[in-house]
Amino acid sequence: MAAKRVLLRFSNSLISKPIVHRLVKDYDLGFNILKAQILPDEEKEMVLEIEGNRACYDKGIAFLKESGAEVINIEKRIVKDEERCYHCSACTVVCPSGAISIDRETMVVGYDPEQCIVCELCVGTCPPRAMQVEIG
Repeated sequence: MAAKRVLLRFSNSLISKPIVHRLVKDYDLGFNILKAQILPDEEKEMVLEIEGNRACYDKGIAFLKESGAEVINIEKRIVKDEERCYHCSACTVVCPSGAISIDRETMVVGYDPEQCIVCELCVGTCPPRAMQVEIG
């Protein structure tokens, strides 16, 4: 089983087409929508985590591209350097996915990389630069 994160960008013409639904129905893939920004008159974006066997995944991605969606593999991830973090919680304010949170009793900032959508907002916000982008 492969699980990969991708960014989909698409135009208004694809909004009414069930392209993501077809990943499940036609290609036996599962997906989790990590982030979606679909507004009128603007470029549409979705961050998906797509899971399935490699052959089905490759066919599903080919289908998305043939449908007119731009598909960008997200191969980078965010890591937290625990030694640098002084738990100021600045990063918790900007995290749209809830991957970064603060325990109100201990005031310790926690990070769940499984929830992270790699938007990188925390990286620029973190004063001690404890949140970092890792590629690969």
